[in-house]
Amino acid sequence: MNARAVQVAVALASTAAALGGCAVQKKPAIPWQTVVLVRPIAPQKTSTAEEVNDVPDLNFEISEPPTLLPSPRTGPVRPHIPVLPANHEAPPEPVDTPQIVPQLTPGQSTALRQQTEQNLREAERNVVAASRRRLNATQSDLASKVKGFISDAREAGRAGDWPRARDLAKKAQVLSEELANSL
Repeated sequence: MNARAVQVAVALASTAAALGGCAVQKKPAIPWQTVVLVRPIAPQKTSTAEEVNDVPDLNFEISEPPTLLPSPRTGPVRPHIPVLPANHEAPPEPVDTPQIVPQLTPGQSTALRQQTEQNLREAERNVVAASRRRLNATQSDLASKVKGFISDAREAGRAGDWPRARDLAKKAQVLSEELANSL
């Protein structure tokens, strides 16, 4: 039955193409040779005296331009240079930013300190083991990131922010394990 459907579709398509009228050419209404000779005739308008007088008289009042126009700039805007204080030789001392540290019980603080130290010891051990080998670019980048997390964790521990120190030490430990596994 599938072949029958294909035959019916082919028959309908050929009938439609035959009856479409594609092969029939009609003659144009105006022959192309005379198209150049045909010129449209414009209608002549006759104006009377009344129609000429019906045009309104438009008197425009032109005011004088304002006298205070801003003058255009001829060059670039000068940069503003701040004035330095008289004792500009001494650089300003950095301002200590206050640290927001959560209040922990002594037991929580001790537990966080122990977790931090354990993670830091493991991370440092993996970095030392990696430094004894020749590292490719990816491994050396990973080692520098681990060292950065270790120093940040130690800094947070000195500030007494043990939750942050533990998180940084954990990051250092995880990355150092990845480094050790890639060796």
